[in-house]
Amino acid sequence: MLIGIPPMLGPELLATLRAMGHGDEIALVDGNYPALEHARRLIRADGLPLVPLLDAILQVLPVDDFVPQALFRASVKGKAPLADPVHDEMEAVCARRVPGFALVALDGDALYARVRNAHTIIATGEPRLYANIIIRKGVIYPGKEI
Repeated sequence: MLIGIPPMLGPELLATLRAMGHGDEIALVDGNYPALEHARRLIRADGLPLVPLLDAILQVLPVDDFVPQALFRASVKGKAPLADPVHDEMEAVCARRVPGFALVALDGDALYARVRNAHTIIATGEPRLYANIIIRKGVIYPGKEI
């Protein structure tokens, strides 16, 4: 256990978040996602729900503000305008932790392509469908208190 670090963030995940560089992306995926098949690096988070894990990650990971879009989510049945309640929950966490960033819906093919290219995939135990999100890592500016 560490002071100020959410206990949901285990050693392997913390090491990965720290090792990622600016512009690297990390994907949090639901329990139905073919994570092992798509991952370059895979962290198992079986039994952990996605939304609380997203909240914990966004407490320590800077989001990229060098690009117009840095947060991406799945959409229902691969159709970008469609959303489920889990997407509203993701949106609320993102709005609270990283205000000013839009959560962009991707259609099925675009999501799968982006997840395949991610630095790491975190396979959660989230049972809800379409509960997938990608975060692009940003920087910590010089002089900003850490």
